[in-house]
Amino acid sequence: MTTAELNKMGERARRAAYELQTMKQQDKEIELLKCAEYLSIYKEEILAANAEDIKRATEAGMHPGMIDRLRLDDARIEAMADGMRQVVKLKDPCGEVMEEFTRPNGLKIRKVRVPIGVIGIIYESRPNVTADAFALTFKSGNAVILKGGSDAISSNIAIVNLMRKSLMSSGLNPDFVQLIEDTDRKVTQAFMKLNKYVDVLIPRGGAGLIKSVVEKSTIPVIETGTGNCHIYVDKYADLDKAVPIIVNAKTQRIGVCNACESLVVHKEVARLLMPRLAELLKEFQVEIRGDEYACDILPDAVPATKDDWGKEYLDYIVSLKTVGSVEEAVEHINKYNTKHSEAIITEDKTTAQYFMDRVDAACVYVNASTRFTDGFEFGFGAEIGISTQKLHARGPMGLKELTSYKYQIYGTGQIRT
Repeated sequence: MTTAELNKMGERARRAAYELQTMKQQDKEIELLKCAEYLSIYKEEILAANAEDIKRATEAGMHPGMIDRLRLDDARIEAMADGMRQVVKLKDPCGEVMEEFTRPNGLKIRKVRVPIGVIGIIYESRPNVTADAFALTFKSGNAVILKGGSDAISSNIAIVNLMRKSLMSSGLNPDFVQLIEDTDRKVTQAFMKLNKYVDVLIPRGGAGLIKSVVEKSTIPVIETGTGNCHIYVDKYADLDKAVPIIVNAKTQRIGVCNACESLVVHKEVARLLMPRLAELLKEFQVEIRGDEYACDILPDAVPATKDDWGKEYLDYIVSLKTVGSVEEAVEHINKYNTKHSEAIITEDKTTAQYFMDRVDAACVYVNASTRFTDGFEFGFGAEIGISTQKLHARGPMGLKELTSYKYQIYGTGQIRT
């Protein structure tokens, strides 16, 4: 794909964005329901395309955790459709008057929520992102250009073609959503320079992808981070709560950014908790990489290296650090976390609040699994990503996070003196 062709795609997206900004909420919702129906009706086409991606990934020796991210089945396609339907139920943020006031000179000023315009998304593996991204950008009045990874190219093409098919059958502009099908990395790098047409770029994927986009893009970037998520088991923890929370956070899905990768355990409960927990994790063949104190308690644990404390494994591996206080736990977590999702298990409210106030992350939990950091679970419908930065958006990004605002000023002939 040439730079000229990319620019043409950008021009079409810009025209589509202006068109979409004037579309009524009801019309957008009707179309999204139709697109959700298309996912269900034509799921066999999506599954066939996904099977091609899985076959290539398997033959290439892709890690099982990454193949899990890539795989679609009936339930996951239906979840994509349900995500769209949930987005339909959400209030359209565009046009919301965020603030309104009158100046002494009589000027009436309104701060109004508006679409960002054209959003670019570069992402890896997960083809469900394709449907989620379209639903959220369309409902929030934004055109979108998608650049998925080569591993999911067949799935992504199938999903985008269905969305464009639905739009065209409704007499709407199919360029509300476009997919860059060329998988050459040079095309991805050229896309990052399309700041004339693309208003914001959102990377979703591993640390390498995110670092590359942040460093090379001339388009403003919303950074969605990797997930070295911790669970700290405090000395005041209810261990009957702690064990299932940890097992869920670690093993339900290993290839996701909100899975628990690191455990921090207070030494006062370590000898009670760890053998019991290790027995359950062993059923899932989870390898524990522990510090010296942990390895003394768990003979099967592997000694951790310094690199283990900051690693997102995306695998059946978990690091285990023992500490003597909540202060030490917070210090360790803030040093090695990726500012994604962190949790504390404790029955002491003061300790819980200390952890909540001092841990630097987009989402901080008390007595719950980190797996809830998700737009669907937060009631946002789908999500565009989990932002780990602090400007514009943080945490699961739903409709409001895909808007900006403008000031509308009403006068009666005022001039400035």
